[in-house]
Amino acid sequence: MWRILFLVVLSVTGTAFGAIAAEGPVRASAVRLGNHGTATRFVVELSGPIKYRTFRIARPWRIIVDLPELSWRAPTDGPRRRNRVVKSYRYGAFTAGANRIVIELRQPAAIKRSFMIPPRGRMRAHRLVLDLETVSAARFMNGLRAPKRVRRHRRPALRLAPRRRRPAGEKPVIVLDPGHGGIDSGAMGATGTREKRITLRVARRLRRGLLATGKYKVVMTRDSDLFVRLRERIAIARRASGDLFISLHADTIGIKWFRGASVYTLSEKASDEEAAALARKENKSDIIAGIDLGRESGEVRNILIDLAQRETMNRSVRFARFLVEDLSRGVALVRNKKHRFAGFAVLKAPDVPSVLIELGYLSNRKDERLLRSANHHARLVRAIVRAVNRYIALQAKLSKT
Repeated sequence: MWRILFLVVLSVTGTAFGAIAAEGPVRASAVRLGNHGTATRFVVELSGPIKYRTFRIARPWRIIVDLPELSWRAPTDGPRRRNRVVKSYRYGAFTAGANRIVIELRQPAAIKRSFMIPPRGRMRAHRLVLDLETVSAARFMNGLRAPKRVRRHRRPALRLAPRRRRPAGEKPVIVLDPGHGGIDSGAMGATGTREKRITLRVARRLRRGLLATGKYKVVMTRDSDLFVRLRERIAIARRASGDLFISLHADTIGIKWFRGASVYTLSEKASDEEAAALARKENKSDIIAGIDLGRESGEVRNILIDLAQRETMNRSVRFARFLVEDLSRGVALVRNKKHRFAGFAVLKAPDVPSVLIELGYLSNRKDERLLRSANHHARLVRAIVRAVNRYIALQAKLSKT
């Protein structure tokens, strides 16, 4: 007997079916999750046939599904009810023109069978059917490599090429990093506010504010609802020869009354337990999107984990102090330790001064309301632009001495 849930689907076979619809993206209208004999069955209803590729990642047990761009009309994560095989799963943009589903499993599972059903009878939708059955860990571990067609879309690894010297008169480069995006929604507020949307809105407005000064070139790590890997955010900043890297976030915390903005810079040892916990959560973004961090090259791991040049860290702290001063003039900050230190992977570019700004906490209703306000965004932008102006002016002065 089917238990019908309007949820997102997963694909776990690595087999292609049919062709992509010619007129616009295929629509995914609904999903059903239920039991079929000894298997857990997922069915997604589609307006046309699709091609898909899958692979698996262990510990935590995950099945990854790469899809063409879809017009997704079903909820993007679930399940809402407990399932003996599926712990959770989510859907979202992964790269331009491609979507991804990440399924976290309670225990190792594999596809017993999968098939497409064309429209028939009263059912006008195409249906992708996948039956999941629990397996041993050893069987799950077999064939973990991603199919070539998936691997081909991966961006090249970050290289530590020397930074070019900026010609005289060229504008300083400010890199803005809207946290999360695509399949990685980040935190969610009590009324459904998604962190990835807040950070992108503020980043776009901040870009306009910086460009309006006529002093800077601005680069965005993402300018749409797209997932960008942590290492790629660093690579973007380095390729742009960034003078500053500003990562924007709006997280949640278990203490509902806790609110206010704060500024973080890199430290291998966090300034307090809360900062350490926040850094650990943020550093899992690549896991959320179904990426096996263990497959990174030693060079990239060193960038993300080990490298943090002392001079770069000193400059980051200098900018953070300006930020705290300017934000405090018009924005509520956290009560204590307004400038904190944590091991955020996204701050570990070895030669780009970097800060992470927690714009507020979506777990606090007042902060959530403010973070949805255009007027509050304007106050944040004015303060950040002032801090950038002060920092760049000071660096220019110091470079002449």
